[in-house]
Amino acid sequence: MSRKKTAVRTAYFSIAGNLILAWVKGISGILGNSFALVADAIESTSDFFSSLLVLLGLRYSHKDADDNHPYGHGRIEPLITFIIVAILVMSATFIAWESIQNIKTPHESPAPWTLWILGIIILWKEISYQIVIRKSKQTHSSALKADAWHHRSDAFTSIAAFIGISIAVLLGEGYEAADDWAALLACVAILYNCYRIFRPALGELMDEQLYDDLVEEVRRVSLTVKGVLGTEKCYIRKSGMYYHVDLHAIVDGRISVSDGHHLAHILADTLREEIPQIGNVLVHVEPDKYLPKGPYSLIG
Repeated sequence: MSRKKTAVRTAYFSIAGNLILAWVKGISGILGNSFALVADAIESTSDFFSSLLVLLGLRYSHKDADDNHPYGHGRIEPLITFIIVAILVMSATFIAWESIQNIKTPHESPAPWTLWILGIIILWKEISYQIVIRKSKQTHSSALKADAWHHRSDAFTSIAAFIGISIAVLLGEGYEAADDWAALLACVAILYNCYRIFRPALGELMDEQLYDDLVEEVRRVSLTVKGVLGTEKCYIRKSGMYYHVDLHAIVDGRISVSDGHHLAHILADTLREEIPQIGNVLVHVEPDKYLPKGPYSLIG
């Protein structure tokens, strides 16, 4: 299955799961008198809409390159990630505000049966996180990675709600607001995860050199191409699910321009074949008089 199909199917999985959980949490929270569950439902609702954005972003990012977008449309992914982070921050702010209001207002303790609901939800959200984060690594999708952390954030809020409701149920009168405090503390976890999602997406948009392992792999594969004596500069930037490479390849300075041009094409094709996540490859040919010493050259 192609990475595009894998990513799209994973997005549909998230959409369906978040929609079902939002209903289950909302109804359980209202009937069970638990604002922590209601807050959890609000977060799942935001997850549902953010998963829709992920799906739209994935579909748009796979549009073919055109005159205005010669490197494709992959940069939509970090932009979608920023929107998801904004939704998470707004959700956390709303939950925190409502939690504070509920703490100030006396109310009944949550129903004990809500703990069973939360136990099932926590298990499901952790399974969802593991599935989506694995697919994000498989497809190299920053948007899917953000969606995966959405699932993990949801699990955190559910764990906090479970702890809060347990305290309220076990300790009884005077501890009715325990699940509100739990919802408030869950907001801290959500905001922390916002940073974890936002920072790599920002690096991707700013073309930060963050892919040292891939650089090493590019250099290693380059030396398997007959005629490539070494490599010099190697810059990698990410766009959507693909990595674009700018590489300086060192060749015998005595070959013709035509041979050097042909060798550059062979090198680019080899890199794309051996490392499937690579998109465009720009090869600059250097004569061997500039060949530096090191592990990626033929000089000692």
